Amino acid sequence: MIADSTPDTKIRASVSLANMTSFKVGGKAEWFLDPHSIDDLRDGLMWGSDRQLPLTFLGAGSNLLIGDRGLSGLVICLRHLRGIEFDDRTGRLTAAAGEPVARLATLAAARGWSGFEWAVGIPGTVGGLVVMNAGAQGGCAADVLLEAQMMSANGAAYALKPDALGFSYRTSVLQGGSSIVTGATLQLKPGFDPEKIKASTEEHLRARHATQPYHLPSCGSVFRNPYPKAAAWLIEQTGLKGYQIGNAQVAQLHANFIVNRGGATASDIARLIGYIQERVQEKWSLLLEPEVKFLGQF
Repeated sequence: MIADSTPDTKIRASVSLANMTSFKVGGKAEWFLDPHSIDDLRDGLMWGSDRQLPLTFLGAGSNLLIGDRGLSGLVICLRHLRGIEFDDRTGRLTAAAGEPVARLATLAAARGWSGFEWAVGIPGTVGGLVVMNAGAQGGCAADVLLEAQMMSANGAAYALKPDALGFSYRTSVLQGGSSIVTGATLQLKPGFDPEKIKASTEEHLRARHATQPYHLPSCGSVFRNPYPKAAAWLIEQTGLKGYQIGNAQVAQLHANFIVNRGGATASDIARLIGYIQERVQEKWSLLLEPEVKFLGQF
């Protein structure tokens, strides 16, 4: 269905979001836009603004749990907003928000650019990398970001430097905001032997795959690590590995992952998250804070 039957808009009504999240759960978007260009995005934002609709932004959906009842308002998924530029003179890489982070890490390694090897196993997009200050293997977005390209809810473009983003562990001031990341410029280190950088990148990927369950749908790490403890260690020591509600299960390979064993609902996953929190708090007097973002009603 085309919104308002307007032929020049790409906005659709009542679109399922389950296949747009790595958990493979969730209801429908009231209105949905999958822009392939900045112009598409700006037009959609203006359409939503004219109707005073709440906005929700998605990338790869790798750190999200969307409720079974879906989302009201306009949902904008940036997975097709693509484009990469390498500046060999400065070592700066500029990528659109929908570019997969793992792809950037692989391409940078092939050019002999260092500083982004840690990102090869991150399942999200550039937009999510910035918004979540995503990281792995000791690195994070804050280490390499030079500038985030942004667009306001009324379609105005602007840029933000890292000191304006309030970066801290797996978060930034952009979470929950009405502006959207359209791209990012990263500062990497060119001039290295591509084979050595590729080998280092591949080792990071092997380490992740050896310790994390990539064979079933999940959102990655569910809880933030409560320094100096690791959430996975706390959950495992509480005896919850393999515990299951419906078809949502605490992963056997890594206890800070919840996997969808097939047919799980968002409610199953949310209940399991709550149960883990309760049990860990009972045993350790510590409330685990979810890293996964909840959207919709639960």
